Amino acid sequence: MNASRPGMVEPQILPKDRLPELIRILQEQGYQVVAPVEEGSVLAMRPVSDAGEIACGIEDTQAPGHYRILDGPAPTYFDNVVGPDGPKRYFFPPHLPLFSFSVDDDGFVLEQVAPEPPRLAFLGVRPCDLSAIRVQDRVFGHEDNGQVFRCESETYYMRAREAALIIVVNCTRPGGSCFCGSWGTGPEATEGFDLSLTELRGSFLVRAGSSSGVSVLDALSTEPATEAERELAYLKVLRAREHMGRVLKTDGLGELLRNNPEHQIWQEIGDRCLGCGNCTMVCPTCFCSTVTDSNDLVTGNVTRTREWESCFTHQFSYVTSGPVRASISSRYRHWLRHKLSGWWEQFDMSGCVGCGRCLTWCPVAIDWTQDIAQLQREVESREAQRVSSTLEATS
Repeated sequence: MNASRPGMVEPQILPKDRLPELIRILQEQGYQVVAPVEEGSVLAMRPVSDAGEIACGIEDTQAPGHYRILDGPAPTYFDNVVGPDGPKRYFFPPHLPLFSFSVDDDGFVLEQVAPEPPRLAFLGVRPCDLSAIRVQDRVFGHEDNGQVFRCESETYYMRAREAALIIVVNCTRPGGSCFCGSWGTGPEATEGFDLSLTELRGSFLVRAGSSSGVSVLDALSTEPATEAERELAYLKVLRAREHMGRVLKTDGLGELLRNNPEHQIWQEIGDRCLGCGNCTMVCPTCFCSTVTDSNDLVTGNVTRTREWESCFTHQFSYVTSGPVRASISSRYRHWLRHKLSGWWEQFDMSGCVGCGRCLTWCPVAIDWTQDIAQLQREVESREAQRVSSTLEATS
């Protein structure tokens, strides 16, 4: 992505019937377009060749342990929120061949290295996923003064990021598991995108966020947005912000979790948790991985592949004496405390963006936002009692 700041470009209006024109322009500029499509019973980010493949007129209902897609009342393109996957799988693939080699009489012969990432244009990225991308930028690269420098230990991610163009869609109808408003990661994107869209009844309000976005916008047949259209877009986003499915009190959250590692709530969650790792697989910021080696006895080739891993697996923290975190409750505590507390120490930001996927795709419907709220209430009550006792003792 070209992250340079564009000149002042007024918001434009793109009629919905010109969405095919946008896709054509992206293709002419050398991009493969990735957008939300209906795949089985979910919405997934997949390559598309024309606008007709994008999921249109589809709504979704989400709650802890619940996900359904259904026909919406109007032919809107983005009247839904995130599905189980997002852009992460294209920047940080679930399976990535790192290299392969063979052995002959002269020694080792390198056959293949990691593939070159495609040039992708993501159409329909949600603000929470955009924030998640910027979180992973800190994990896989190095960010300093607004510039992203290539991390030589993770070249695939940075090459894919630098080649990508991101078109974010502001949310106007949050899902039942969403709490991006608590983190300030949505429902509207304010930076880090090339283009942003806000869907109106028969058009999109379009803003450019980079020089690459300006280049695409200049090639489109658009009209300047009226004051009424700008106001409507603002009100639709404001309504979404006021109707989040979940709320999380984030002030002092890191300190709260650091100071209460032995609270009973972790065992209560562990008693419900299956340890399946669904939450880590759908999370847009989780980055744990492992490598596997495979040997082809026919050709003699050896291939090393990087694959997603989860800190919920029993063997993830295995050392010579056994797993460091042997119980499910300890693994859940590690995951959540890392997301909400340890991440600040490592990357100076939260590891959670409030997308709600971990709630939606939990098979036993664990809603940790409610568990955290319970912990906050108990700690606040305990502190109030301590202060009250101190005042009584000194009076």
